[in-house]
Amino acid sequence: MSNTRRSFLKKSITASAITFLAPSLLSFKNPLNRLNIAVIGVGGRGLANYSRVFESDNIIAMCDVDDKMAANGYKKILDKFPNAKKFKDYRKMFDKLANQIDAVIISTPDHTHFAPAMTAMQLGKHVYMEKPLAHNVWECRVLKKASNYYNIVSQMGNQGHTTNGIRQIKEWYDADVLGQVEEVHAWMGQIKYGYYWVKPSSFPAPEEKVPDHLDWNLWLGPRKYRPFNSAYAPRSWRGFYDFGNGQLGDWSCHTLDGPFWALGLGMPTEIEAYVPNPMTKEKFVAEQSVVTYKFPKRKGKKPVTLKWYEGIKPKINPKWGLEEISNHGMIMTGSKKSLMTGGRPNNPKLLVDENEWNYFKNNMPDQKIARLKSGDETPVEEWIDGIKNDFLPLSNFSYGADLTEMALLGVLAQRYGAKIKYDSKNMRITNNDLLNSLLKEEMREGWSFNEI
Repeated sequence: MSNTRRSFLKKSITASAITFLAPSLLSFKNPLNRLNIAVIGVGGRGLANYSRVFESDNIIAMCDVDDKMAANGYKKILDKFPNAKKFKDYRKMFDKLANQIDAVIISTPDHTHFAPAMTAMQLGKHVYMEKPLAHNVWECRVLKKASNYYNIVSQMGNQGHTTNGIRQIKEWYDADVLGQVEEVHAWMGQIKYGYYWVKPSSFPAPEEKVPDHLDWNLWLGPRKYRPFNSAYAPRSWRGFYDFGNGQLGDWSCHTLDGPFWALGLGMPTEIEAYVPNPMTKEKFVAEQSVVTYKFPKRKGKKPVTLKWYEGIKPKINPKWGLEEISNHGMIMTGSKKSLMTGGRPNNPKLLVDENEWNYFKNNMPDQKIARLKSGDETPVEEWIDGIKNDFLPLSNFSYGADLTEMALLGVLAQRYGAKIKYDSKNMRITNNDLLNSLLKEEMREGWSFNEI
Protein backbone atom coordinates (compact mmCIF):
# COMPACT_ATOMS: atom_id res chain seq x y z
CA MET A 1 0.00 0.00 0.00
CA SER A 2 1.40 3.40 -0.93
CA ASN A 3 1.50 6.27 1.55
CA THR A 4 -1.40 8.71 1.82
CA ARG A 5 -1.24 11.06 -1.14
CA ARG A 6 -1.83 14.78 -0.73
CA SER A 7 -2.30 15.71 -4.40
CA PHE A 8 -5.89 16.66 -3.54
CA LEU A 9 -4.57 19.83 -1.89
CA LYS A 10 -3.51 21.34 -5.21
CA LYS A 11 -5.13 22.89 -8.26
CA SER A 12 -8.23 21.45 -9.89
CA ILE A 13 -8.16 20.01 -13.40
CA THR A 14 -10.48 19.54 -16.37
CA ALA A 15 -12.31 16.28 -16.88
CA SER A 16 -11.06 15.93 -20.45
CA ALA A 17 -7.41 16.15 -19.37
CA ILE A 18 -7.55 14.30 -16.07
CA THR A 19 -5.00 11.61 -15.31
CA PHE A 20 -4.70 9.54 -12.16
CA LEU A 21 -2.09 8.12 -9.90
CA ALA A 22 -1.32 4.44 -10.36
CA PRO A 23 -3.94 2.19 -8.74
CA SER A 24 -3.19 0.77 -5.34
CA LEU A 25 -2.24 -2.89 -5.15
CA LEU A 26 -4.60 -3.35 -2.23
CA SER A 27 -7.03 -6.24 -2.54
CA PHE A 28 -9.50 -7.61 -0.05
CA LYS A 29 -7.87 -10.58 1.67
CA ASN A 30 -9.17 -10.35 5.22
CA PRO A 31 -9.03 -13.94 6.53
CA LEU A 32 -12.03 -13.29 8.78
CA ASN A 33 -14.01 -11.94 5.79
CA ARG A 34 -14.74 -8.72 7.68
CA LEU A 35 -14.05 -5.35 6.11
CA ASN A 36 -12.51 -2.48 8.03
CA ILE A 37 -14.79 0.45 7.21
CA ALA A 38 -14.47 4.20 7.74
CA VAL A 39 -17.61 6.36 7.81
CA ILE A 40 -17.57 10.01 6.75
CA GLY A 41 -20.82 11.63 7.85
CA VAL A 42 -21.99 9.98 11.06
CA GLY A 43 -25.41 11.59 11.63
CA GLY A 44 -28.55 11.58 9.47
CA ARG A 45 -28.26 9.33 6.42
CA GLY A 46 -24.90 8.12 7.67
CA LEU A 47 -26.48 6.21 10.55
CA ALA A 48 -29.02 4.59 8.22
CA ASN A 49 -26.18 3.48 5.95
CA TYR A 50 -23.44 2.21 8.24
CA SER A 51 -25.78 0.53 10.73
CA ARG A 52 -26.38 -2.11 8.04
CA VAL A 53 -22.81 -3.41 8.50
CA PHE A 54 -22.75 -3.68 12.29
CA GLU A 55 -23.02 -7.48 12.29
CA SER A 56 -21.01 -8.29 9.16
CA ASP A 57 -18.00 -5.97 9.31
CA ASN A 58 -15.87 -3.62 11.42
CA ILE A 59 -16.07 0.16 11.71
CA ILE A 60 -12.62 1.42 12.64
CA ALA A 61 -12.98 5.17 11.98
CA MET A 62 -15.75 7.76 12.11
CA CYS A 63 -15.58 11.32 10.84
CA ASP A 64 -18.04 14.21 11.16
CA VAL A 65 -17.77 17.99 11.34
CA ASP A 66 -20.79 18.36 13.66
CA ASP A 67 -20.48 16.73 17.10
CA LYS A 68 -24.13 17.34 17.97
CA MET A 69 -25.57 15.83 14.80
CA ALA A 70 -23.17 12.91 15.07
CA ALA A 71 -23.55 12.28 18.82
CA ASN A 72 -26.08 9.46 18.55
CA GLY A 73 -24.10 7.82 15.76
CA TYR A 74 -20.83 8.07 17.66
CA LYS A 75 -22.46 6.34 20.63
CA LYS A 76 -23.90 3.52 18.52
CA ILE A 77 -20.59 2.92 16.78
CA LEU A 78 -18.55 2.98 20.00
CA ASP A 79 -21.01 0.67 21.74
CA LYS A 80 -20.35 -1.86 18.99
CA PHE A 81 -16.74 -0.98 18.10
CA PRO A 82 -15.12 0.63 21.18
CA ASN A 83 -11.76 1.06 19.45
CA ALA A 84 -13.13 3.10 16.52
CA LYS A 85 -11.19 6.34 16.10
CA LYS A 86 -13.00 9.70 15.90
CA PHE A 87 -12.08 12.54 13.50
CA LYS A 88 -13.48 15.85 12.23
CA ASP A 89 -11.32 16.13 9.09
CA TYR A 90 -11.39 13.13 6.74
CA ARG A 91 -7.92 14.09 5.44
CA LYS A 92 -6.41 13.58 8.89
CA MET A 93 -8.28 10.28 9.15
CA PHE A 94 -6.68 9.02 5.95
CA ASP A 95 -3.25 10.34 7.01
CA LYS A 96 -3.38 8.22 10.17
CA LEU A 97 -5.37 5.15 9.17
CA ALA A 98 -5.13 4.73 5.39
CA ASN A 99 -3.29 1.41 5.65
CA GLN A 100 -5.99 -0.04 7.91
CA ILE A 101 -9.09 1.00 5.94
CA ASP A 102 -10.63 -1.26 3.27
CA ALA A 103 -13.75 0.71 2.39
CA VAL A 104 -15.46 4.06 3.02
CA ILE A 105 -19.13 5.07 3.45
CA ILE A 106 -19.71 8.77 2.62
CA SER A 107 -22.98 10.36 3.78
CA THR A 108 -22.26 14.09 3.78
CA PRO A 109 -24.09 17.04 2.13
CA ASP A 110 -23.90 16.99 -1.68
CA HIS A 111 -21.21 19.65 -2.03
CA THR A 112 -18.76 17.57 0.03
CA HIS A 113 -19.17 14.23 -1.75
CA PHE A 114 -16.45 14.57 -4.36
CA ALA A 115 -13.25 15.28 -2.43
CA PRO A 116 -13.36 12.42 0.13
CA ALA A 117 -14.48 9.98 -2.54
CA MET A 118 -11.59 10.88 -4.81
CA THR A 119 -9.11 10.66 -1.95
CA ALA A 120 -10.44 7.26 -0.93
CA MET A 121 -10.25 5.89 -4.48
CA GLN A 122 -6.70 7.16 -4.96
CA LEU A 123 -5.82 5.16 -1.87
CA GLY A 124 -7.45 2.02 -3.28
CA LYS A 125 -10.54 2.09 -1.02
CA HIS A 126 -13.96 0.87 -2.09
CA VAL A 127 -16.53 3.67 -1.84
CA TYR A 128 -20.22 3.90 -1.02
CA MET A 129 -21.71 7.37 -1.59
CA GLU A 130 -25.11 8.80 -0.72
CA LYS A 131 -27.13 10.02 -3.68
CA PRO A 132 -26.89 12.20 -5.67
CA LEU A 133 -23.39 11.17 -6.63
CA ALA A 134 -21.96 14.67 -7.02
CA HIS A 135 -22.76 18.38 -7.01
CA ASN A 136 -21.84 19.23 -10.62
CA VAL A 137 -21.42 17.51 -13.98
CA TRP A 138 -17.62 17.64 -13.99
CA GLU A 139 -17.49 15.84 -10.65
CA CYS A 140 -19.77 13.11 -12.05
CA ARG A 141 -17.47 12.56 -15.03
CA VAL A 142 -14.33 12.43 -12.87
CA LEU A 143 -15.82 10.07 -10.26
CA LYS A 144 -16.96 7.73 -13.02
CA LYS A 145 -13.53 7.68 -14.63
CA ALA A 146 -11.71 7.30 -11.32
CA SER A 147 -13.85 4.39 -10.09
CA ASN A 148 -13.02 2.46 -13.25
CA TYR A 149 -9.34 3.42 -13.24
CA TYR A 150 -8.76 2.45 -9.64
CA ASN A 151 -10.80 -0.73 -10.08
CA ILE A 152 -12.73 -0.29 -6.84
CA VAL A 153 -16.24 -1.46 -5.98
CA SER A 154 -18.48 1.59 -5.95
CA GLN A 155 -22.11 2.18 -5.09
CA MET A 156 -24.43 5.19 -5.15
CA GLY A 157 -27.06 4.95 -2.43
CA ASN A 158 -30.35 5.19 -4.32
CA GLN A 159 -32.23 2.48 -2.46
CA GLY A 160 -34.79 1.79 -5.16
CA HIS A 161 -32.17 0.33 -7.47
CA THR A 162 -31.81 -2.72 -5.22
CA THR A 163 -35.51 -3.57 -5.33
CA ASN A 164 -37.52 -6.10 -7.32
CA GLY A 165 -39.70 -3.19 -8.45
CA ILE A 166 -37.13 -1.46 -10.63
CA ARG A 167 -36.20 -4.79 -12.18
CA GLN A 168 -39.87 -5.35 -13.02
CA ILE A 169 -40.06 -1.95 -14.72
CA LYS A 170 -37.21 -2.87 -17.03
CA GLU A 171 -38.43 -6.44 -17.62
CA TRP A 172 -41.95 -5.27 -18.48
CA TYR A 173 -40.63 -2.62 -20.85
CA ASP A 174 -38.17 -5.03 -22.50
CA ALA A 175 -40.99 -7.55 -22.94
CA ASP A 176 -42.99 -4.87 -24.82
CA VAL A 177 -45.77 -4.72 -22.22
CA LEU A 178 -45.77 -0.92 -22.46
CA GLY A 179 -45.02 -0.60 -26.16
CA GLN A 180 -43.13 2.51 -27.24
CA VAL A 181 -42.71 5.00 -24.40
CA GLU A 182 -42.47 8.59 -25.63
CA GLU A 183 -43.57 10.45 -22.49
CA VAL A 184 -42.52 10.31 -18.85
CA HIS A 185 -44.06 12.50 -16.14
CA ALA A 186 -42.62 12.78 -12.63
CA TRP A 187 -43.65 15.15 -9.87
CA MET A 188 -42.95 16.37 -6.35
CA GLY A 189 -45.56 18.08 -4.22
CA GLN A 190 -45.36 21.49 -2.63
CA ILE A 191 -42.20 22.33 -0.71
CA LYS A 192 -43.01 22.47 3.01
CA TYR A 193 -40.74 24.92 4.74
CA GLY A 194 -39.53 23.84 8.15
CA TYR A 195 -37.33 20.87 8.97
CA TYR A 196 -35.48 20.36 5.65
CA TRP A 197 -36.47 23.52 3.75
CA VAL A 198 -35.66 26.74 5.57
CA LYS A 199 -35.51 30.20 4.03
CA PRO A 200 -33.29 32.68 5.84
CA SER A 201 -34.85 35.96 6.96
CA SER A 202 -33.00 37.72 4.14
CA PHE A 203 -30.46 37.06 1.38
CA PRO A 204 -27.57 36.73 1.83
CA ALA A 205 -28.33 34.95 5.07
CA PRO A 206 -27.37 37.16 8.04
CA GLU A 207 -24.44 36.10 10.17
CA GLU A 208 -25.13 34.01 13.27
CA LYS A 209 -22.73 32.66 15.86
CA VAL A 210 -21.22 29.33 14.86
CA PRO A 211 -22.30 26.64 17.34
CA ASP A 212 -19.47 25.22 19.43
CA HIS A 213 -20.22 21.71 18.19
CA LEU A 214 -19.76 22.59 14.49
CA ASP A 215 -16.56 23.11 12.48
CA TRP A 216 -18.04 25.58 10.01
CA ASN A 217 -14.95 25.79 7.82
CA LEU A 218 -14.90 22.02 7.31
CA TRP A 219 -18.66 21.97 6.71
CA LEU A 220 -18.22 24.50 3.86
CA GLY A 221 -15.52 22.31 2.37
CA PRO A 222 -14.89 23.37 -1.25
CA ARG A 223 -17.39 26.26 -1.21
CA LYS A 224 -16.37 29.89 -0.86
CA TYR A 225 -16.40 31.08 2.74
CA ARG A 226 -19.50 32.83 4.04
CA PRO A 227 -20.78 33.58 7.56
CA PHE A 228 -22.71 30.82 9.29
CA ASN A 229 -26.50 30.82 9.36
CA SER A 230 -28.70 28.05 10.77
CA ALA A 231 -30.67 28.01 7.50
CA TYR A 232 -27.62 26.35 5.93
CA ALA A 233 -26.80 23.71 8.51
CA PRO A 234 -27.34 21.20 9.86
CA ARG A 235 -30.33 20.02 7.81
CA SER A 236 -31.66 22.65 5.44
CA TRP A 237 -28.72 23.15 3.08
CA ARG A 238 -30.46 21.43 0.16
CA GLY A 239 -32.42 24.53 -0.85
CA PHE A 240 -29.22 26.52 -1.47
CA TYR A 241 -27.65 25.80 -4.85
CA ASP A 242 -24.12 26.22 -3.48
CA PHE A 243 -24.65 23.17 -1.27
CA GLY A 244 -27.55 21.12 -2.66
CA ASN A 245 -29.62 20.99 -5.81
CA GLY A 246 -33.19 21.20 -4.57
CA GLN A 247 -35.86 18.56 -5.01
CA LEU A 248 -34.73 17.61 -8.52
CA GLY A 249 -31.14 17.07 -7.43
CA ASP A 250 -32.30 15.02 -4.47
CA TRP A 251 -35.27 12.92 -5.56
CA SER A 252 -34.49 12.35 -9.24
CA CYS A 253 -32.07 9.58 -8.26
CA HIS A 254 -35.14 7.78 -6.88
CA THR A 255 -38.08 8.92 -8.98
CA LEU A 256 -36.35 8.99 -12.38
CA ASP A 257 -34.21 5.92 -11.77
CA GLY A 258 -36.78 3.52 -13.25
CA PRO A 259 -37.36 5.25 -16.60
CA PHE A 260 -33.72 6.30 -16.97
CA TRP A 261 -32.55 2.69 -16.61
CA ALA A 262 -35.39 0.85 -18.32
CA LEU A 263 -35.59 3.13 -21.35
CA GLY A 264 -31.82 3.51 -21.69
CA LEU A 265 -32.30 7.27 -21.97
CA GLY A 266 -28.69 8.40 -21.84
CA MET A 267 -28.14 12.16 -21.92
CA PRO A 268 -30.73 14.71 -23.06
CA THR A 269 -29.98 17.03 -25.96
CA GLU A 270 -32.35 19.79 -24.77
CA ILE A 271 -33.68 20.84 -21.38
CA GLU A 272 -36.05 23.71 -20.75
CA ALA A 273 -37.43 25.00 -17.46
CA TYR A 274 -40.59 26.94 -16.71
CA VAL A 275 -40.11 28.73 -13.39
CA PRO A 276 -42.85 31.26 -12.45
CA ASN A 277 -40.86 32.90 -9.64
CA PRO A 278 -37.17 32.01 -9.87
CA MET A 279 -34.81 32.96 -7.04
CA THR A 280 -31.77 33.21 -9.25
CA LYS A 281 -30.00 36.05 -7.46
CA GLU A 282 -30.59 34.39 -4.11
CA LYS A 283 -29.22 31.03 -5.40
CA PHE A 284 -32.21 29.36 -3.73
CA VAL A 285 -34.62 26.77 -5.10
CA ALA A 286 -37.92 28.12 -6.44
CA GLU A 287 -41.20 26.86 -5.00
CA GLN A 288 -42.62 25.88 -8.41
CA SER A 289 -41.12 24.73 -11.69
CA VAL A 290 -41.53 22.37 -14.61
CA VAL A 291 -38.41 20.99 -16.29
CA THR A 292 -38.78 19.40 -19.73
CA TYR A 293 -36.07 17.04 -20.97
CA LYS A 294 -35.77 15.95 -24.62
CA PHE A 295 -33.98 12.65 -25.22
CA PRO A 296 -33.09 11.64 -28.78
CA LYS A 297 -34.14 8.38 -30.38
CA ARG A 298 -32.12 5.30 -29.48
CA LYS A 299 -31.76 2.12 -31.49
CA GLY A 300 -35.30 0.93 -32.19
CA LYS A 301 -36.74 3.45 -29.73
CA LYS A 302 -38.49 6.74 -30.36
CA PRO A 303 -37.43 10.06 -28.78
CA VAL A 304 -38.66 10.62 -25.23
CA THR A 305 -39.98 13.76 -23.55
CA LEU A 306 -39.59 13.67 -19.77
CA LYS A 307 -41.26 16.30 -17.60
CA TRP A 308 -40.35 16.97 -13.97
CA TYR A 309 -42.84 18.99 -11.90
CA GLU A 310 -42.17 20.67 -8.53
CA GLY A 311 -45.02 22.27 -6.63
CA ILE A 312 -47.17 21.71 -9.73
CA LYS A 313 -48.82 18.41 -10.55
CA PRO A 314 -49.18 17.26 -14.17
CA LYS A 315 -52.56 17.35 -15.84
CA ILE A 316 -54.08 13.88 -15.76
CA ASN A 317 -54.01 12.22 -19.17
CA PRO A 318 -57.30 10.38 -19.88
CA LYS A 319 -55.16 7.48 -21.12
CA TRP A 320 -53.97 6.91 -17.55
CA GLY A 321 -57.45 6.14 -16.24
CA LEU A 322 -56.84 8.09 -13.01
CA GLU A 323 -59.13 10.49 -11.21
CA GLU A 324 -56.34 11.89 -9.02
CA ILE A 325 -52.65 11.44 -8.39
CA SER A 326 -50.65 11.34 -5.17
CA ASN A 327 -48.24 14.01 -3.97
CA HIS A 328 -45.18 12.33 -5.48
CA GLY A 329 -44.85 9.86 -8.33
CA MET A 330 -43.88 8.90 -11.87
CA ILE A 331 -45.79 7.70 -14.94
CA MET A 332 -44.33 6.19 -18.12
CA THR A 333 -46.92 6.59 -20.90
CA GLY A 334 -46.64 3.76 -23.41
CA SER A 335 -48.36 3.12 -26.73
CA LYS A 336 -49.85 -0.09 -25.27
CA LYS A 337 -49.93 0.40 -21.51
CA SER A 338 -48.83 3.01 -18.98
CA LEU A 339 -46.96 2.35 -15.75
CA MET A 340 -46.93 4.28 -12.47
CA THR A 341 -44.73 4.29 -9.38
CA GLY A 342 -44.53 6.39 -6.25
CA GLY A 343 -41.51 8.54 -5.48
CA ARG A 344 -39.32 5.43 -5.58
CA PRO A 345 -39.47 2.63 -8.17
CA ASN A 346 -40.20 -0.05 -5.56
CA ASN A 347 -43.81 -0.89 -6.47
CA PRO A 348 -44.65 -0.38 -10.16
CA LYS A 349 -48.25 -0.78 -11.31
CA LEU A 350 -49.81 -0.92 -14.74
CA LEU A 351 -52.57 1.65 -15.21
CA VAL A 352 -55.27 -0.84 -16.17
CA ASP A 353 -58.50 -1.92 -14.52
CA GLU A 354 -58.36 -4.17 -11.49
CA ASN A 355 -59.25 -7.38 -13.34
CA GLU A 356 -56.52 -6.88 -15.93
CA TRP A 357 -54.03 -5.94 -13.24
CA ASN A 358 -54.78 -9.07 -11.21
CA TYR A 359 -54.43 -11.22 -14.33
CA PHE A 360 -51.11 -9.54 -15.19
CA LYS A 361 -49.70 -10.08 -11.70
CA ASN A 362 -50.23 -13.82 -12.17
CA ASN A 363 -48.79 -13.82 -15.70
CA MET A 364 -45.83 -11.46 -15.59
CA PRO A 365 -42.96 -11.64 -18.10
CA ASP A 366 -40.09 -13.93 -17.12
CA GLN A 367 -37.57 -12.61 -14.62
CA LYS A 368 -34.38 -11.98 -16.57
CA ILE A 369 -32.57 -9.64 -14.18
CA ALA A 370 -30.97 -11.22 -11.13
CA ARG A 371 -32.60 -10.35 -7.80
CA LEU A 372 -30.64 -9.63 -4.65
CA LYS A 373 -30.42 -12.23 -1.95
CA SER A 374 -33.21 -10.82 0.20
CA GLY A 375 -36.18 -8.62 -0.49
CA ASP A 376 -35.04 -5.96 1.98
CA GLU A 377 -31.37 -5.82 1.01
CA THR A 378 -30.08 -2.26 0.92
CA PRO A 379 -27.48 -0.64 -1.36
CA VAL A 380 -24.93 -0.85 1.48
CA GLU A 381 -25.38 -4.60 1.75
CA GLU A 382 -25.20 -5.02 -2.03
CA TRP A 383 -21.96 -3.00 -2.01
CA ILE A 384 -20.45 -5.12 0.79
CA ASP A 385 -21.43 -8.27 -1.09
CA GLY A 386 -19.83 -6.87 -4.24
CA ILE A 387 -16.53 -6.20 -2.43
CA LYS A 388 -16.39 -9.67 -0.94
CA ASN A 389 -17.50 -11.49 -4.08
CA ASP A 390 -15.86 -9.32 -6.75
CA PHE A 391 -18.81 -7.81 -8.61
CA LEU A 392 -20.12 -4.30 -9.22
CA PRO A 393 -23.56 -3.32 -7.88
CA LEU A 394 -26.02 -2.16 -10.54
CA SER A 395 -25.98 1.44 -9.25
CA ASN A 396 -22.20 1.69 -9.31
CA PHE A 397 -20.50 5.02 -10.00
CA SER A 398 -20.63 4.56 -13.78
CA TYR A 399 -24.41 4.29 -13.69
CA GLY A 400 -24.84 6.71 -10.80
CA ALA A 401 -22.74 9.36 -12.54
CA ASP A 402 -24.93 9.24 -15.65
CA LEU A 403 -28.19 9.37 -13.69
CA THR A 404 -26.89 12.27 -11.59
CA GLU A 405 -25.53 14.16 -14.62
CA MET A 406 -28.94 13.99 -16.29
CA ALA A 407 -30.55 15.38 -13.13
CA LEU A 408 -27.99 18.16 -12.69
CA LEU A 409 -28.53 19.44 -16.23
CA GLY A 410 -32.19 19.90 -15.33
CA VAL A 411 -31.16 21.65 -12.12
CA LEU A 412 -29.14 24.21 -14.12
CA ALA A 413 -32.14 24.91 -16.37
CA GLN A 414 -34.42 25.10 -13.31
CA ARG A 415 -32.09 27.42 -11.42
CA TYR A 416 -32.00 30.00 -14.21
CA GLY A 417 -35.37 29.37 -15.89
CA ALA A 418 -33.37 28.60 -19.01
CA LYS A 419 -33.30 26.49 -22.14
CA ILE A 420 -30.22 24.31 -22.56
CA LYS A 421 -28.81 22.61 -25.63
CA TYR A 422 -26.37 19.94 -24.54
CA ASP A 423 -23.45 18.29 -26.31
CA SER A 424 -22.89 15.27 -24.07
CA LYS A 425 -19.86 13.95 -25.95
CA ASN A 426 -17.93 17.16 -25.27
CA MET A 427 -19.64 17.94 -21.92
CA ARG A 428 -20.71 21.33 -23.21
CA ILE A 429 -23.81 23.54 -23.14
CA THR A 430 -23.72 25.06 -26.60
CA ASN A 431 -26.20 27.93 -26.25
CA ASN A 432 -25.43 29.52 -22.88
CA ASP A 433 -21.88 30.38 -21.80
CA LEU A 434 -22.91 31.19 -18.22
CA LEU A 435 -24.50 27.79 -17.65
CA ASN A 436 -21.66 26.08 -19.49
CA SER A 437 -19.23 27.58 -16.98
CA LEU A 438 -21.25 26.02 -14.12
CA LEU A 439 -20.76 22.44 -15.31
CA LYS A 440 -17.66 22.64 -13.14
CA GLU A 441 -17.57 24.74 -9.97
CA GLU A 442 -14.61 26.49 -8.37
CA MET A 443 -13.13 24.79 -5.33
CA ARG A 444 -11.35 26.40 -2.42
CA GLU A 445 -7.68 25.68 -1.94
CA GLY A 446 -7.29 22.45 -0.04
CA TRP A 447 -10.26 20.76 -1.70
CA SER A 448 -9.23 20.47 -5.35
CA PHE A 449 -7.34 17.84 -7.27
CA ASN A 450 -4.18 18.16 -9.34
CA GLU A 451 -3.37 16.61 -12.69
CA ILE A 452 -0.49 14.18 -12.15
